[in-house]
Amino acid sequence: MIEKRSGSLKRKLIVFGFAFLLLVLFITSIFGKKGLIEIYRTRKTYATLLQDIERLKQEKSRLEKEIAALEKNPRAVEKEAREKLFLIKPDEKVVIKKTK
Repeated sequence: MIEKRSGSLKRKLIVFGFAFLLLVLFITSIFGKKGLIEIYRTRKTYATLLQDIERLKQEKSRLEKEIAALEKNPRAVEKEAREKLFLIKPDEKVVIKKTK
């Protein structure tokens, strides 16, 4: 009888240990460093970075076109100087309109 109980106890400990191991593996697969939640966050970050890359490519293309225009067209240079640097010709007068 005593041997039967120790065998039964041994079996219960093995089953409990195996169940505990499965539980730990399950929790780790969801919440761990490489778990499902971290994978979801990483994919979200990846999608955001792809959008940023696309936006920056478009901005780069626009700036390259602007550079090409400034290198080839003197009127484009004058326009930029007037708009961004507020430069005027010697015989010009500046009129500032107040807005409410």
